[in-house]
Amino acid sequence: MTGTLDILQIQEYLPHRYPFLLVDKVIECEPRVRLVAIKNVTYNEPFFQGHFPHLPIFPGVLILEALAQATGLLAAQSDEALGKGMTYYLASIDEARFKRPVGPGDQLRLEITYLKNKRNIWSFDCRAEVDGELAASARIMCAAVVD
Repeated sequence: MTGTLDILQIQEYLPHRYPFLLVDKVIECEPRVRLVAIKNVTYNEPFFQGHFPHLPIFPGVLILEALAQATGLLAAQSDEALGKGMTYYLASIDEARFKRPVGPGDQLRLEITYLKNKRNIWSFDCRAEVDGELAASARIMCAAVVD
């Protein structure tokens, strides 16, 4: 598959649901190469009540989770076997960096670049940007495990 995925198609690949589904749309996908997805950040998200009431900030750990979910979409688009009796788990996050805060009204552009996979361990270079400015980056590894 090369192209886009809407939220209903994303839900076919990811087991996450509200409030933990953190990818709204895939705007580009080239299997085994890269994927670009969007996460729209709105004030209605439940964590903004406490993080922080006086200055709402999208938690960095959730930016990493959004990136990890996007890696799952790229892996699923790259290998048909991942959708059949396998669960995709986060295995590691390395070199995580946060460069700017993200808040309500921002649109996160999640860019995932495939690095390699070996024996169901997948590696990706990941970036989250807002308006062309780097918000966060990390190297993420995930493992596909037979159910």
